[in-house]
Amino acid sequence: MYTNIQAIVNQKGGVGKSFSCINIGIGLARAGKKVLLVDFDPQASMTIALGYPQPDQIPVTVTDLMTKIIEDEPIQRGEGIIHHQEGIDLLPANIQLSGMEVTLVNTISRETVLRQYLNTVKKDYTHILIDCQPSLGMLTVNALTAANHLLIPVQAEYLPAKGLEQLLQTVKKVRKQINPTLQIDGILLTMVDSRTNFAKEISALLRETYGSSLNVFRTEIPHSVKAKESNAEGKSIYAYDDSCKVAEAYKNLVREVLYLEKQREKRDVDLGR
Repeated sequence: MYTNIQAIVNQKGGVGKSFSCINIGIGLARAGKKVLLVDFDPQASMTIALGYPQPDQIPVTVTDLMTKIIEDEPIQRGEGIIHHQEGIDLLPANIQLSGMEVTLVNTISRETVLRQYLNTVKKDYTHILIDCQPSLGMLTVNALTAANHLLIPVQAEYLPAKGLEQLLQTVKKVRKQINPTLQIDGILLTMVDSRTNFAKEISALLRETYGSSLNVFRTEIPHSVKAKESNAEGKSIYAYDDSCKVAEAYKNLVREVLYLEKQREKRDVDLGR
């Protein structure tokens, strides 16, 4: 079984990475997919937003499993993975993950530690989504090395070109040196306030600048207080308010993601891969 491993990445914080990771992942699970969400941010925003407000008390996290990979210790099947009530599995994080950045500096094949771990579990899933920290450090490089696809959330309230260029350069280097199969699924506009001309200008500029070389998802995620409320409740947007405009947007986005996958599969069959 092919596993789509997708990193949700942007070195800028506050662009809706964790929220998108949760709601794309649970949206895929609602479509019948087997999904693992990997929290790869020491701030543990995704772990907290999925209803685990004290991540430092979780006994086994992604840090422990990466340490086992580095020290060549056996990992039990399902170790550290939490089965969430909304149909996905979660590999949680906590502040310990910040120390992993330092540990990796002196580790052999340091860029591939997360990939080595995911290779032990990917047979159980159709989709693995990695919520990356807001930086381009060694943890993010590990995520880019482990992933076969990227999704880049971009907030529609600032000019994103400079930060995006830096991220795209990092992706190019990882593709050239470590992971030649890495592909960008697309740029996702988040927190869009469609009432303002500024948001419309940012959206148009982004599509104009990158649309010829990268997919910019047709779906835009609207700005809404419901997003913050659902995070505070420890629920996905679907469980919090299934009929709100943010929930509808994520349903549309999941349909786009699944359509992209089908197109890729068809292309691979046509090319005899």
